[in-house]
Amino acid sequence: MKKTTIAIGCDHAGYEYRASIIQFLEKQDISVLDKGTATADSVDYPDFVHPVANDVESGTADLGIIICGSGNGAAMTANKHQDIRAALCWNTELAELARLHNNANIISIPARYVSIEEAIDMVDAFLKTDFEGGRHARRVGKIACA
Repeated sequence: MKKTTIAIGCDHAGYEYRASIIQFLEKQDISVLDKGTATADSVDYPDFVHPVANDVESGTADLGIIICGSGNGAAMTANKHQDIRAALCWNTELAELARLHNNANIISIPARYVSIEEAIDMVDAFLKTDFEGGRHARRVGKIACA
């Protein structure tokens, strides 16, 4: 069985979350492609989100995790990539629905609005939920512009 690979990236608001999520993933024997950042020094989130989106889009990573203060900037950046469906999630129910109904391939976490524990729970739900397909597949097929 192929080992799951997750790409993760964040800005300065999410660096502590990134470290905790990486620990969580590694304990589950999931390969991690760490795109940074690893400090509280101010950085520009697109510099860390685009590499995650590139890895997911190319198939180098199965799924991605992006983190910034509100989660909005990171999600907007990732969603500029044609084959990315990044979902901004605030709780486990949204994380599950993002996969179940929207076949999201990146979860965007708002570090300033959820705890690290909630973020890990959302990541766990996101990874454990499969796309339902069916009527949702038709809708997801209409998301891309090209």
